[in-house]
Parts: sequence; structure tokens; C-alpha cells
Amino acid sequence: MNTLVANIFFAVAWMILFNSFTWLSVLSGLAVGYFVLMLIQPLAGGKSTYFKRVWYWIKLLVMFNYELIVSSIEVLWDIFTPTHRSNPAIVNMPLDVKSDAGSLLVTNLISLTPGTLSIDVSEDRKTLKLHVMFADDPEAVCRSLKQGMERWVIDAVEDQE
Repeated sequence: MNTLVANIFFAVAWMILFNSFTWLSVLSGLAVGYFVLMLIQPLAGGKSTYFKRVWYWIKLLVMFNYELIVSSIEVLWDIFTPTHRSNPAIVNMPLDVKSDAGSLLVTNLISLTPGTLSIDVSEDRKTLKLHVMFADDPEAVCRSLKQGMERWVIDAVEDQE
């Protein structure tokens, strides 16, 4: 059986057992199901990437929210202070993400982050054109986005072998 389906089954059973249908009971049921499935995985003889993938998605969500807060403060600081540090530029970032879903997620997360905007993806899906508000060093901006946002998306979305 698919590990995700089994985890959802455990969460539903958990909610029925405690007769509680709140978001807290859903999350606690998913957490309990996750740990139960992790404990019985060696007995089932399977090797699932589900457990690693869940942690990668949690990391992506936490780190994106961190980047969202930091970049929002940076943009607000530039707007409300008399000196402006902004140095806008168009930057071409090479993409390592392979899947369409990964490309879509990277471009959307970059566009959601204040100070950056995805403009276009090349036909071969190898280059992402960005408008960056703070582009003093365009290569550093690309390196930061590749080591951060793109790496987190690759870990969460794409199959690791």
C-alpha cells in the first residue's frame, strides 16, 4: 500500500478514535501515523522515500517562510529609510530542476518572495529570467537562490535515486 495513503488512514483512524475532527487532531494523527509507519517499515520489508520526502517538504515550508520574512523586512527597510540600497536588474539563473512541477514551484516561490520576480523560463527550461530588486552582485543572487530555494524544491519534489 502507498505510504501516504496509509498515513492518511492512520490520521482518520486517530480522529475517529478520539472523536475529534479539528486541524490539531488531523496534524497529530498524521504525526502519529508517520512515526508508526516509520517503525514498522523494516518489518514490511519496503524501502520508501516517503519519510525523507516529508522532512524535505517541512524544510521547504519553514525555509520559504523564513526567506519571506527576511526579504519582506529588507524591502520595507529600503522603502522607509531615506537611503535606498536597491539596485534592480534582470538576471538569468540557470535551472537544475528537471520536472515541470519543480520548475513551476521554483518560479512561483521566487515570485512570492518580495524583491524578486520570475519573468520567463526559456523554451528548453534551462534558464529562468528574474527581476531582482537587490542585484549588486547578480552571480551571488543566483548562487543564493540555487543553494536555497531551488535546492529545497529539488529535494522535496524530484525523485532521488
